[in-house]
Parts: sequence; C-alpha cells; structure tokens
Amino acid sequence: MAIGAVVKQAAANSAKQASNGSSRLRLRKAALTLTPRAVTRLKRLNDGTSPQFLRVGVRQKGCSGNSYILEFTDSKGKFDEIVQQDGVTVLVDSKALITVLGSEMDYVEDKLSSQFVFHNPNAKGVCGCGESFAV
Repeated sequence: MAIGAVVKQAAANSAKQASNGSSRLRLRKAALTLTPRAVTRLKRLNDGTSPQFLRVGVRQKGCSGNSYILEFTDSKGKFDEIVQQDGVTVLVDSKALITVLGSEMDYVEDKLSSQFVFHNPNAKGVCGCGESFAV
C-alpha cells in the first residue's frame, strides 16, 4: 500500500471516529488549580493600571530541596503554561511544570501571616517550616 493511501485511510478512520463521538482526544488536567480565596486575592493584587501575570516557579533551595517562587511579570514566557480560572491568569514556568502538575494554590490568612499555600500531590516530603518540599 502506498504512503498516500495509508494517509487517506487514516484520515477516513479519524473522520469516522469523530462522527461517532468516539474520539481519542481527552481533556487535559490543569497544571494548577486555584481556590476561590486565591482567585479573590489575585484579583485584588492585580487591580493596577497595567494587567500583570503571576508566574509560579520552583527553585532548588530550602532544607527539603525545592521551594516555590512567585513573581509578577508583564509578559508570558515562550514555554510558560497558561492557567486561566475565574478571570485570573497564572503562568507556570516550564521548568516547574512537572513538579507543580496537579497542585492546588490556596490563600491563607491567620493572626500572624497571610500567604499563598500549595497543596502538591507530587510532594514526597515537606520541611518543618513548610517553606520547601521534595518530590
């Protein structure tokens, strides 16, 4: 069978599957999800004149090995993953994507501090102070 015939056959099979509703495409899991408190806080932080993105990254530091880095930026990096939820846009650094995948970002306020907290299903260990994690 010639290459052209194989390509035509594959296209025909793909069209049949799409019309039957049995497509092989699946929904992708979000790289990062935001809690309603995190969304509210990010909206308040981004009330300035020029809209900025929050970039989430991971750096090797801390007693457990990795630490989250949050920074505001005006532009998206070439390979950044875009997470849009409830009118808020967060960028995930491409180098941090594997370690952040499936995490939930929350905003917590208590009597002494207020901070963004990450609930990461990939973390195998966390240091005592909660500043760093290991995967």
